[in-house]
Amino acid sequence: MRRVVRQSKFRHVFGQAVKNDQCYDDIRVSRVTWDSSFCAVNPRFVAIIVEASGGGAFLVLPLHKTGRIDKSYPTVCGHTGPVLDIDWCPHNDQVIASGSEDCTVMVWQIPENGLTLSLTEPVVVLEGHSKRVGIVSWHPTARNVLLSAGCDNAIIIWNVGTGEALINLDDMHVDVIYNVSWNRNGSLICTSSKDKKVRVIDPRKQEIIAEKEKTHEGARPMRAIFLADGNIFTTGFSRMSERQLALWNPKNMEEPIALHEMDTSNGVLLPFYDPDTNIIYLCGKGDSSIRYFEITDESPYVHYLNTFSSKEPQRGMGFMPKRGLDVNKCEIARFFKLHERKCEPIIMTVPRKSDLFQDDLYPDTAGPEAALEAEEWFEGKNADPLLISLKHGYIPGKNRDLKVVKKNILDNKPAANKKSDLINAPKKAADASNIQNEAKLDEILKELKSIKDTITNQDERISKLEQQMAKIAD
Repeated sequence: MRRVVRQSKFRHVFGQAVKNDQCYDDIRVSRVTWDSSFCAVNPRFVAIIVEASGGGAFLVLPLHKTGRIDKSYPTVCGHTGPVLDIDWCPHNDQVIASGSEDCTVMVWQIPENGLTLSLTEPVVVLEGHSKRVGIVSWHPTARNVLLSAGCDNAIIIWNVGTGEALINLDDMHVDVIYNVSWNRNGSLICTSSKDKKVRVIDPRKQEIIAEKEKTHEGARPMRAIFLADGNIFTTGFSRMSERQLALWNPKNMEEPIALHEMDTSNGVLLPFYDPDTNIIYLCGKGDSSIRYFEITDESPYVHYLNTFSSKEPQRGMGFMPKRGLDVNKCEIARFFKLHERKCEPIIMTVPRKSDLFQDDLYPDTAGPEAALEAEEWFEGKNADPLLISLKHGYIPGKNRDLKVVKKNILDNKPAANKKSDLINAPKKAADASNIQNEAKLDEILKELKSIKDTITNQDERISKLEQQMAKIAD
C-alpha cells in the first residue's frame, strides 16, 4: 500500500544558520542556573542576559550591530543581583522589562538607536516579590500591563504606567512556578509548576478555572503555553525521564488530546509558538537542535515537521515576532541561538519559487498597537490583538511614534520612584507631536553630551599616554 503523505505547506520548512559575520560575537552569556531563554528580540533590538560582576546585566544590541561586540559595550545594569528573565514590550519596541535575583522587576526605555552609555536608571522599579523574580511577561493586548512571577510562588500583575501592583495571586501555587503564558486575548493565564500541575487562572477574578495534576509524571521542569484556539500545549518528562509533549483542552483536562514521547535527553524543552501558522518550535536547553511541529484539528493533532540540527548546544534562544521577518524571502521564523560566547541567528524558510507575497504563509499578524488601555483591562474588558498585514513588510508608522510618547512614563521620567501615568497624556496630535519633538531633542542632547564626555575622557587618556611615552623615551 502506498502511504499517503499529509498535505501541509510547512512540510518542507528548513532552517539555516546565518554566516559568521552576521552573528553577534564575543558575548559572555549568563551562566546563571535558571531555565529561561536568556534572550529577547524584536524588530529593532536583540537583548541578551550576560555575565556581570557584582549585579545583573543584559546587553541590548541594534539588530544590525553584528560582528564582534566590544568588551566595553554599554549594558543595562541597574539590578543588584543576576538578571533571570527579560521581555520586550509588544506595544513599544524600545521598552523592555527584566526580573532579577534582587527580587525586583525593572522597566527600561532604550534610546531609539541603542545604548551609547550603560543604563543604570530604570523608568520604574516594581517591588512586591519577596524572593527572586524568574518570569516577566507583558500582556499581549493591553498597554502597560506586566506580569511577574517569583520564587515566592506569587504572580503579580502590574500597571507599569502607575507602578502599582493591581493583582497579586499569592495563594494559588504551593511550589516553584516554571512558566506563565497568556492566552490570545490576555483574559486567562496558564501556569506550570514544580508540583506537576498545570493551572488555568482567570487573573482578574483571581480564581483557578481548570487544573490538571501530574500533567507529566516526571520530576523535571515542565512548560505550558496557550495556543490560539484556547488549547494548551505542554512539554515535560515521563516517569522514565523521557521528554514528552502533550495537547490539552482546558474544558476537559482529564485526558490529553495528544501525548507524544520524544527522547531521553535531560534539557528542559522551551516551546516557541507562532499563532499565525500554528507551528510550535521546541528548543531543548543544552540540545543542538530545534524540532518543529504543526498543530491541526485532525488526528494525531501534533504533526512532526522536521528538525534543524547543528553542532553546538544552545544556552538560550530568542524568537523574533512575525513583524520582524523578511516576507520577501518566505521567512516564517527567526531564532537567535545563544552559544557560550556568541549569538547566532537561525532563519526558518518555506521554499517557494515565486517572488510574490505569499499570503497563505503570512495571514494578518499581531501589530504593535495595543487594543486596550491598562485601566480598561483591569476593569474587565477583553480584546483580541489588533492585526496588521505584512504585505509590504513591516514599517513602524509615524502614528505609532506619537503613541509611544503619549503613553509613556517611559519617556521623560528621571526618577524610578515617581509614579507617573502613561494614560493621561494629551489627546491632540499637535500636542503629542510637540512632546515628541522635545523628547527627541532631549535624547539628541543627551547623546551629544555623552559623546563629548567620551571625547574628553579619551583626550585625557591620550595626553597621559603621551606623557608616559615621553618619560620612556627620556
